[in-house]
Amino acid sequence: MFVVIGERINTSRPAVREAVEKRDAEYIIDDVKKQAAAGATYIDVNAGARFGHETEDMQWLLGVVQDAVDTPICLDSPDPAVLEMAYALVKQPPMINSISLEGERYEAMMPFLEGKDVSVIALCMDDTGLPQDAAATVARALELAAGLEGIGIARERIFVDPLIQPIATDQTKGLMSLEAVSTIAKELPGIRFTCGLSNISYGLPQRKIINRTYLSLLMGVGLDGAIIDPLDDKIMAAVKTTDMLLGNDEWCMTYLDAVRMKQIES
Repeated sequence: MFVVIGERINTSRPAVREAVEKRDAEYIIDDVKKQAAAGATYIDVNAGARFGHETEDMQWLLGVVQDAVDTPICLDSPDPAVLEMAYALVKQPPMINSISLEGERYEAMMPFLEGKDVSVIALCMDDTGLPQDAAATVARALELAAGLEGIGIARERIFVDPLIQPIATDQTKGLMSLEAVSTIAKELPGIRFTCGLSNISYGLPQRKIINRTYLSLLMGVGLDGAIIDPLDDKIMAAVKTTDMLLGNDEWCMTYLDAVRMKQIES
């Protein structure tokens, strides 16, 4: 089934930042319970927006979130030291967000990841920046997968992020990621995928419609996860409906349950 990484517990969001500053556990608990009930597979926790406070904020958030729900955590930080600290606090094997081929980050992250019981988001980014075509995305995914498998991360625990780019600035970018995901899935059987979906619609009106439509297209070529808001009823309806249509929902039971609970309505 589709892996939903709930994106809401991020101190870049003003309401979350305020709750963290005030140590308002009630706000965080209410939010993560709603995410879990809506179908989040992981709760992403990012405490990086308050400069100088990330370590203490991450510690507090992990305590509150894990007391509230049993949903596994996606640890989200650019700082390997914060991730190391956070890894010691999680109760279940987490997802790590993220590693890339950018030299400094790659060299820092590989020793951290080696020997850890984790899943990993692998961004198709290197020191030259974003990939400019599908071939570059594929090449970076292959290199990342080889490196991670080489330190013992099983292929099915590697989530390639092809780095969705805005179609408003280049009409080929939507097709580029579709081609990349399709090719990587064939080149690396068993690899997983995720993405920051909303980048596709940046700069355009009616963004949520674009995001939902593109998500279904991506799922059709192999995407099996995304960093999204589980409380967005319409995108969750798109996930469950597309998953059913792709044959991933035995007897359509998840779809039917969602309809009965009025999570999917026309």
